[in-house]
Amino acid sequence: MLSGTALGARSGLVREPEQARIESPRESFDTFFAREREGVLGFAFALTGDRGVAEDVVQDAFLEAYRKWDRIAGYDQPDAWVRRVVANMSVSAFRRRRGELRMLTQLVARQDRVVPDLSPTALAFWQAVRALPKRQAQVAALFYLEDRPIADIALILQMAEGTVKKHLHDGRKTLARTLDLDEVNDEPR
Repeated sequence: MLSGTALGARSGLVREPEQARIESPRESFDTFFAREREGVLGFAFALTGDRGVAEDVVQDAFLEAYRKWDRIAGYDQPDAWVRRVVANMSVSAFRRRRGELRMLTQLVARQDRVVPDLSPTALAFWQAVRALPKRQAQVAALFYLEDRPIADIALILQMAEGTVKKHLHDGRKTLARTLDLDEVNDEPR
Protein backbone atom coordinates (compact mmCIF):
# COMPACT_ATOMS: atom_id res chain seq x y z
CA MET A 1 0.00 0.00 0.00
CA LEU A 2 1.29 3.45 -0.87
CA SER A 3 1.83 6.04 1.80
CA GLY A 4 -0.08 9.29 1.54
CA THR A 5 3.05 11.10 0.33
CA ALA A 6 3.81 8.46 -2.30
CA LEU A 7 0.17 8.45 -3.40
CA GLY A 8 0.15 12.24 -3.54
CA ALA A 9 3.38 12.30 -5.56
CA ARG A 10 2.10 9.71 -8.03
CA SER A 11 -1.18 11.55 -8.53
CA GLY A 12 0.45 14.96 -8.92
CA LEU A 13 -1.11 16.28 -5.73
CA VAL A 14 2.19 17.11 -4.00
CA ARG A 15 4.05 20.35 -4.65
CA GLU A 16 7.64 20.26 -5.69
CA PRO A 17 9.96 20.55 -2.63
CA GLU A 18 11.40 23.90 -3.77
CA GLN A 19 7.96 25.57 -3.66
CA ALA A 20 7.11 27.45 -0.48
CA ARG A 21 4.83 25.77 2.02
CA ILE A 22 1.92 27.62 3.56
CA GLU A 23 3.14 29.56 6.58
CA SER A 24 0.12 29.00 8.80
CA PRO A 25 -1.41 25.58 8.08
CA ARG A 26 -4.20 25.89 10.69
CA GLU A 27 -5.47 29.21 9.30
CA SER A 28 -5.17 27.84 5.77
CA PHE A 29 -7.25 24.84 6.77
CA ASP A 30 -10.08 27.12 7.88
CA THR A 31 -10.03 28.87 4.51
CA PHE A 32 -9.79 25.54 2.69
CA PHE A 33 -12.70 24.10 4.68
CA ALA A 34 -14.91 27.14 4.07
CA ARG A 35 -14.20 27.04 0.33
CA GLU A 36 -14.57 23.28 -0.22
CA ARG A 37 -17.21 22.12 2.28
CA GLU A 38 -20.34 22.57 0.15
CA GLY A 39 -18.80 21.01 -2.97
CA VAL A 40 -17.47 18.04 -1.03
CA LEU A 41 -20.85 17.62 0.69
CA GLY A 42 -22.58 17.56 -2.70
CA PHE A 43 -20.12 14.94 -3.90
CA ALA A 44 -20.70 12.80 -0.79
CA PHE A 45 -24.47 13.08 -1.20
CA ALA A 46 -24.20 11.96 -4.81
CA LEU A 47 -22.28 8.87 -3.69
CA THR A 48 -24.36 7.96 -0.64
CA GLY A 49 -27.83 9.19 -1.52
CA ASP A 50 -28.42 10.12 2.11
CA ARG A 51 -27.76 13.62 3.45
CA GLY A 52 -27.09 12.42 7.00
CA VAL A 53 -24.59 9.80 5.87
CA ALA A 54 -23.02 12.33 3.49
CA GLU A 55 -22.57 14.84 6.32
CA ASP A 56 -20.95 12.18 8.50
CA VAL A 57 -18.58 11.14 5.71
CA VAL A 58 -17.64 14.77 4.97
CA GLN A 59 -17.07 15.50 8.65
CA ASP A 60 -14.78 12.46 8.96
CA ALA A 61 -12.89 13.35 5.78
CA PHE A 62 -12.26 16.94 6.84
CA LEU A 63 -11.27 15.77 10.32
CA GLU A 64 -8.70 13.48 8.71
CA ALA A 65 -7.50 16.38 6.54
CA TYR A 66 -7.23 18.62 9.61
CA ARG A 67 -5.15 16.03 11.46
CA LYS A 68 -2.77 15.71 8.49
CA TRP A 69 -3.00 19.32 7.33
CA ASP A 70 0.73 20.01 7.71
CA ARG A 71 1.35 17.40 4.99
CA ILE A 72 -1.83 17.88 2.92
CA ALA A 73 -1.33 21.65 2.76
CA GLY A 74 1.73 20.86 0.64
CA TYR A 75 -0.34 19.14 -2.04
CA ASP A 76 -1.12 21.05 -5.22
CA GLN A 77 -4.74 19.93 -4.91
CA PRO A 78 -5.71 19.18 -1.33
CA ASP A 79 -9.34 19.32 -2.49
CA ALA A 80 -8.70 16.24 -4.65
CA TRP A 81 -7.24 14.44 -1.61
CA VAL A 82 -10.36 15.20 0.46
CA ARG A 83 -12.64 14.04 -2.34
CA ARG A 84 -10.69 10.79 -2.66
CA VAL A 85 -11.10 10.23 1.08
CA VAL A 86 -14.84 10.94 0.75
CA ALA A 87 -15.10 8.44 -2.11
CA ASN A 88 -13.38 5.76 -0.04
CA MET A 89 -15.42 6.52 3.07
CA SER A 90 -18.63 6.43 1.03
CA VAL A 91 -17.89 2.83 0.07
CA SER A 92 -17.30 2.00 3.72
CA ALA A 93 -20.53 3.76 4.70
CA PHE A 94 -22.42 1.76 2.08
CA ARG A 95 -20.99 -1.49 3.45
CA ARG A 96 -21.83 -0.44 6.99
CA ARG A 97 -25.41 0.44 5.98
CA ARG A 98 -25.75 -2.90 4.20
CA GLY A 99 -24.66 -4.68 7.39
CA GLU A 100 -27.12 -2.63 9.43
CA LEU A 101 -29.88 -3.56 6.98
CA ARG A 102 -29.03 -7.25 7.41
CA MET A 103 -29.24 -6.90 11.18
CA LEU A 104 -32.57 -5.08 10.96
CA THR A 105 -33.87 -7.77 8.64
CA GLN A 106 -32.87 -10.42 11.14
CA LEU A 107 -34.60 -8.52 13.94
CA VAL A 108 -37.77 -8.14 11.92
CA ALA A 109 -37.69 -11.83 11.03
CA ARG A 110 -37.79 -12.66 14.75
CA GLN A 111 -40.88 -10.53 15.33
CA ASP A 112 -44.45 -11.51 14.63
CA ARG A 113 -45.25 -11.62 10.96
CA VAL A 114 -47.01 -8.59 9.57
CA VAL A 115 -47.21 -10.13 6.10
CA PRO A 116 -49.67 -13.01 5.83
CA ASP A 117 -48.21 -16.44 5.30
CA LEU A 118 -47.57 -17.24 1.67
CA SER A 119 -48.84 -20.31 -0.12
CA PRO A 120 -46.21 -22.93 -0.89
CA THR A 121 -46.31 -21.88 -4.56
CA ALA A 122 -45.83 -18.19 -3.78
CA LEU A 123 -43.11 -19.01 -1.27
CA ALA A 124 -41.24 -21.08 -3.87
CA PHE A 125 -41.62 -18.28 -6.43
CA TRP A 126 -40.16 -15.59 -4.13
CA GLN A 127 -37.34 -17.88 -3.03
CA ALA A 128 -36.51 -18.39 -6.71
CA VAL A 129 -36.65 -14.61 -7.27
CA ARG A 130 -34.24 -14.02 -4.39
CA ALA A 131 -31.86 -16.58 -5.92
CA LEU A 132 -31.65 -14.57 -9.18
CA PRO A 133 -28.74 -12.21 -9.77
CA LYS A 134 -29.29 -8.93 -7.93
CA ARG A 135 -30.56 -6.80 -10.84
CA GLN A 136 -32.82 -9.55 -12.17
CA ALA A 137 -34.32 -9.99 -8.69
CA GLN A 138 -34.89 -6.25 -8.33
CA VAL A 139 -36.58 -6.03 -11.73
CA ALA A 140 -38.72 -9.10 -11.06
CA ALA A 141 -39.80 -7.84 -7.64
CA LEU A 142 -40.81 -4.45 -9.00
CA PHE A 143 -42.57 -6.04 -11.98
CA TYR A 144 -44.44 -8.83 -10.18
CA LEU A 145 -44.86 -7.55 -6.63
CA GLU A 146 -45.58 -3.89 -7.35
CA ASP A 147 -46.95 -4.40 -10.88
CA ARG A 148 -44.73 -1.62 -12.21
CA PRO A 149 -44.37 -0.91 -15.93
CA ILE A 150 -40.93 -1.15 -17.56
CA ALA A 151 -40.55 2.65 -17.72
CA ASP A 152 -41.09 2.98 -13.95
CA ILE A 153 -38.64 0.18 -13.19
CA ALA A 154 -36.05 1.83 -15.43
CA LEU A 155 -36.51 5.11 -13.58
CA ILE A 156 -36.34 3.49 -10.13
CA LEU A 157 -33.25 1.40 -10.89
CA GLN A 158 -31.64 4.10 -13.04
CA MET A 159 -31.14 1.94 -16.08
CA ALA A 160 -32.29 1.94 -19.69
CA GLU A 161 -35.66 0.38 -20.50
CA GLY A 162 -33.90 -2.11 -22.78
CA THR A 163 -31.71 -3.19 -19.88
CA VAL A 164 -34.80 -3.68 -17.70
CA LYS A 165 -36.39 -5.80 -20.44
CA LYS A 166 -33.21 -7.88 -20.75
CA HIS A 167 -33.04 -8.49 -16.98
CA LEU A 168 -36.75 -9.35 -16.90
CA HIS A 169 -36.37 -11.72 -19.87
CA ASP A 170 -33.34 -13.47 -18.35
CA GLY A 171 -34.98 -13.62 -14.93
CA ARG A 172 -38.15 -15.13 -16.37
CA LYS A 173 -36.16 -17.79 -18.22
CA THR A 174 -34.33 -18.72 -15.04
CA LEU A 175 -37.55 -18.72 -13.00
CA ALA A 176 -39.25 -20.93 -15.59
CA ARG A 177 -36.39 -23.44 -15.36
CA THR A 178 -36.17 -23.25 -11.58
CA LEU A 179 -39.92 -23.60 -11.05
CA ASP A 180 -40.28 -26.13 -13.88
CA LEU A 181 -42.82 -24.03 -15.80
CA ASP A 182 -43.73 -24.86 -19.38
CA GLU A 183 -44.21 -21.38 -20.74
CA VAL A 184 -43.28 -17.84 -19.77
CA ASN A 185 -45.16 -14.79 -21.02
CA ASP A 186 -42.34 -12.60 -22.29
CA GLU A 187 -44.33 -9.51 -23.29
CA PRO A 188 -43.47 -6.77 -20.78
CA ARG A 189 -45.61 -3.65 -20.59
